Amino acid sequence: MTDLERAAEIRAAMADLDRRAFLPAEQRAFAAEDRPLPLGLGQTNSQPSTVAAMLRLLRVPAGARVLDVGAGSGWTTALLARLVGPTGTVLGLELEPSLARQGARNLAAWSMPWARLEVADPRRLGRPDARGFDRILVSAAARRLPPELVDQVAAGGRMVLPVRRTLWLVERGDDGVTRTPHGSYRFVPLR
Repeated sequence: MTDLERAAEIRAAMADLDRRAFLPAEQRAFAAEDRPLPLGLGQTNSQPSTVAAMLRLLRVPAGARVLDVGAGSGWTTALLARLVGPTGTVLGLELEPSLARQGARNLAAWSMPWARLEVADPRRLGRPDARGFDRILVSAAARRLPPELVDQVAAGGRMVLPVRRTLWLVERGDDGVTRTPHGSYRFVPLR
């Protein structure tokens, strides 16, 4: 898939999965604005242009196994589910239990049973699994590159995450792990 085709696929997913449906009632009037919007509990629904940039870097293929860390309202989990399609799987994790429950309800409204959103375990980052994940999206800023998440990237996999204010692409190839920076962004902190 070319970069133009990928960008068009992401635009289509964002058009189909209306951000408004993933926001608290008092924020829905602002859904079309390109800025982060508060979800409560110190969390935000990320700015659409930032989400699009992250998804372009992630290069999510159909059928992929994806982890969404900091899933919040469920919007990014739903977008990832649309991109992987029914042959893939998406696991969204959110640390705040009430937000995770709301995000799971939001996600369920879109009838994509190959995606789920759960409360994250506060004692560990991500969801370690022997198979690893083909793609990992992290929507909160880490203080440093978390080795426990790097270890969860499968062979040939990619992870996109902010570290402090820099967005990083992490790739696991035959020669090990590479990291490349991709601009400056602001995110809520990863806890």
